[in-house]
Amino acid sequence: MVWTPLHAKIHRTIRSRHLFERNQRLLIAVSGGQDSLCLIKLLLDLQSKWAWDLGIAHCDHRWRSDSEANAHHVENLAKTWEISFYLETANESINSEAAARNWRYQALSVIAKANNYQYIVTGHTASDRAETLLYNLIRGTGADGLQALTWQRPLTTGIMLVRPLLEITRTQTEQFCQEFKLPIWQDSTNQDLQYARNRIRQELIPYLRENFNPQVESALAQTAELLQAEVEYLEQAAQELRDRALGMGHEEDSLTPLLPLRFNRRVLQKAPLALQRRVMRQVLQQILTDAPSFEHIEKLTALIIAPNRSQTDPFPGGAIAQVEGDWICFK
Repeated sequence: MVWTPLHAKIHRTIRSRHLFERNQRLLIAVSGGQDSLCLIKLLLDLQSKWAWDLGIAHCDHRWRSDSEANAHHVENLAKTWEISFYLETANESINSEAAARNWRYQALSVIAKANNYQYIVTGHTASDRAETLLYNLIRGTGADGLQALTWQRPLTTGIMLVRPLLEITRTQTEQFCQEFKLPIWQDSTNQDLQYARNRIRQELIPYLRENFNPQVESALAQTAELLQAEVEYLEQAAQELRDRALGMGHEEDSLTPLLPLRFNRRVLQKAPLALQRRVMRQVLQQILTDAPSFEHIEKLTALIIAPNRSQTDPFPGGAIAQVEGDWICFK
C-alpha cells in the first residue's frame, strides 16, 4: 500500500477527533464521484490498522438516465474490493435537493440498522462545508446554519453520521483519485446550474477564489469549524437557561413538548440577547412542526420585557404566547 500525506492526515484526524474506534462496522456512502471514491480508498487502506468491517451503500435517486449504470459501477467496485454492497433505489424520481438528501439519509439509516452498522460515513469535504456556509448565509441564517456540516452527529438511535474529510478540499480528492487511477463516475447533475449549490460551486467559489482569496474554500471551512464549537457552547448554555426558566430539574425531560407551556421571563431578562433568542428558538422547536423563523423568534423574545397582557399573533398551528405577570404562557 502506498502511504500518502492524505492517508496520514485522515489517520490522525480519525484518532484525534475520536471519529471511530477499532473493530467498528462502518457503512460508507459511495456515489461513485471523486469525494466518495477518495473516502472509500482511504478507509480501505486504513482498515488493517483499525480492524474495521466496511460496507458500501449506494442510493439511486433515479433522476438521471444513467443512474442504474452508475449503481452497477459502484457495485462492481465493491466486488473488486471484496466488501459488502447495499443498494437502495427510489420508488419514483426525486428532483429536489432537500428531498433527495432526506430520502438518502433515511435509506442509509435503514440499511445500517438492518445490517448492524454503527456508523454511516460520507465523503463531505471542506469544499462542501464552504458551499454550505455560503448557501445558508445567502438564504439567511444564524451561526447554526453556517456550521451545518459537522464532523459527526447522531443520525438515528445507535447510528452516528461521520464526515472524516472536512479538512480536505475537492481539489485534493481529485488529485488523490488521479494518483490511484480510481474510476470516477461523472455526475452530469453537478453541472446543472438550475441548482443553487451548483451555481455556488461552479460560479461563486471560482469568482471568490480569483478575486478575493485563492484559499477561500479552506478559509470558509475554518470559519465553520470555529462556529461549530461556539454553537455547541451556546446551545448548552441556552438549554440550562431554558430549564431554569421552566423550573425544571435535571431529572426532568426538558425536551418533551408541552402545551400549555409557561416559562419565567424574569430569569431570561438577566441573560444576554444571544441566549434569550436561543431559548426562544428551543421553546418554539418544541411547539412548531417546522423550524421557527427569525420573525417567530423575535416576536417571542420581545415578550421578555413587554407589558403585562401583551401577546403574539398566532404561530403556525394556532398557539399564542401571552405575558401573565412574571410568566410567558403558550395557549
